[in-house]
Amino acid sequence: MNAKSFTLSDLAARVKERAQASAGESYTRKLLDKGISHVAKKFGEEAAETVIAAVSEDKSRVISETADLLYHLVVLLEARGVSIAEVESALAARTAQSGLAEKASRPRE
Repeated sequence: MNAKSFTLSDLAARVKERAQASAGESYTRKLLDKGISHVAKKFGEEAAETVIAAVSEDKSRVISETADLLYHLVVLLEARGVSIAEVESALAARTAQSGLAEKASRPRE
């Protein structure tokens, strides 16, 4: 598979596969073994790095940091037992109305 056709579903499949390996062989497994709090913290760190890159760095850094962010998001989803298909379904349901109407319909916390 070439880089141009690599999808988030492909990434999720790779994460699921690497989650089955040993921590000595797989960074994904090592992250998962440290627990959801650690995985969430790593995702947050990558989000901050992506924001910094978006504001003050060049396009290649934004791409690189976004790749890291998406990887850590998929690991976080794996840790919580959430599939990309479930997220895609939620996104698809939101397209039935405008973004402003959808946001307004959400329960307030």
